[in-house]
Amino acid sequence: MTDVQARRVQPGSMDAEMAGRAVRRIKDYLMRSPGQETIRVVGEHDAEDPLILPREAVSLLAFILAQAAEGRGVTVVPSHAELTTQQGADMLNVSRPYLIKLLEEGEIPFRLVGKHRRRDDVRRRTAADQLAALGQELGV
Repeated sequence: MTDVQARRVQPGSMDAEMAGRAVRRIKDYLMRSPGQETIRVVGEHDAEDPLILPREAVSLLAFILAQAAEGRGVTVVPSHAELTTQQGADMLNVSRPYLIKLLEEGEIPFRLVGKHRRRDDVRRRTAADQLAALGQELGV
């Protein structure tokens, strides 16, 4: 099994006002530079050595900040990650038996590793989309 390194920001753990200001500045910058693939970040003390970030990473940061500004938590999990049933249930904020029921009914594709269920890598993206949709339906 892949060691899943999920990174979670709990609801309310970030200053919502500061997050709101930051996301507005990032979105303004991205709108002013639509074709730019990398973003230079220059702080007070690093003008000669700016941080260069991929545009997609900055967009993801803007999404996280937007959620924090609304007082919501965010969890980031690599797309290649395989989850145990407990990890999947925790992410969806449902019980493990309920998730297992969905798996056994064919609602979410999975694979077995020994006696343990894992999502099938071939159908990984579909499963992630289905989990996201289920999370939206459940208001997670």
